[in-house]
Amino acid sequence: MRYPLKMTANLAKYVASQRFRGTKKFPMVMMLEPLHACNLTCTGCGRIREYKSTINEIMTVEECLTASDECGAPIVSICGGEPMIYPEIGRLSREILDRGRHIILCTNGMFIRKRLHEFKPTSSFFFNVHLDGLERTHDLCVERDGVFREAIEGIKAAKAAGFLVCSNTTIYKETDLKEIADLYSYLDSLGVDGYMLAPAYGYSAVQTSDIFMTRKDIREKFRAAVSLLDQFNLMVSPIYLDFLRGERELECTAWGTPTFNPRGWKGPCYVITDNHYDSYQKMIDETPWEKYGPGNDPRCADCMMHVGFETTPVLGAKRQLGDTWKMLKWQFGGHMGGNPDPNASNDTPTNGHSGGSSTLMPPPPANNDLVSSDGRLRVL
Repeated sequence: MRYPLKMTANLAKYVASQRFRGTKKFPMVMMLEPLHACNLTCTGCGRIREYKSTINEIMTVEECLTASDECGAPIVSICGGEPMIYPEIGRLSREILDRGRHIILCTNGMFIRKRLHEFKPTSSFFFNVHLDGLERTHDLCVERDGVFREAIEGIKAAKAAGFLVCSNTTIYKETDLKEIADLYSYLDSLGVDGYMLAPAYGYSAVQTSDIFMTRKDIREKFRAAVSLLDQFNLMVSPIYLDFLRGERELECTAWGTPTFNPRGWKGPCYVITDNHYDSYQKMIDETPWEKYGPGNDPRCADCMMHVGFETTPVLGAKRQLGDTWKMLKWQFGGHMGGNPDPNASNDTPTNGHSGGSSTLMPPPPANNDLVSSDGRLRVL
């Protein structure tokens, strides 16, 4: 299985119920950002730059749950910012799981060991650790030494405790795909359950624009990527991969992955911000969807991100004969759990970098040090 059976079955049931009701636009994955603060300043990240003026704002657990209930998406991707510095991340996760939803918690991995005791292993919960290469490359991308090593220690701790763990990799123009294959091979030896990857989006707030790719670049890159990485448990749908390789076209269905953050429901999508709405339904009803997407808005010209296109076949746009069988074959042809090697060396692959020192990052501040007396988040 590429994903847990329970998650797959619940998702299929949800989609069938929405189609039976005749719902034209419905969410698949909710992108929940309880905060935008982060302990890193990653080169390609637009969030900390776009929300610089409100980066200290933080949502309550109740606000997050109300938004999740309003949206109703079966999968909640808790992101940010760095969600593991959210003071009540353990409680928030438990409450969402208690509602029968599934969680993919996106993290840089640095605080997993510190806060692992706040979570319980379940087939409805993944730690999704972002890694853009081996040690030297990743630490350059996140602009801090030692991050890769601490993330690896977090992965090891989570797997030892029985958690599902996947990784997420952003593919840039200069990404060395052979290095990504080496990364996945190493993570496989640690028992990592699967691998997500997607092309970077050219955020206008990011000054280093030469790291991003055109649509032509993306297709060439992913033709090579799929042939090299398909041996691993890629948690990326085969239809979306066909799109990335230029073998078929997909329409953008950004409403399938709505984003909620301290400013409200972000419209029109995860990467472009033209408005914030105070309710999910208002965002769906008032966003001029026909004005967005490749060919309609220049900001969308080179976007091929999963948040806009991976849900498209499931949502019924441009479906082709055989898509259902292709998805079933893909799901049942996967294998979670990696290929753990009990005899593997404890040495971390460095690709020519020592991380500055072998000292791991100290634990994060206690919760009472993260939030000031007026309830605002202190920037780390």
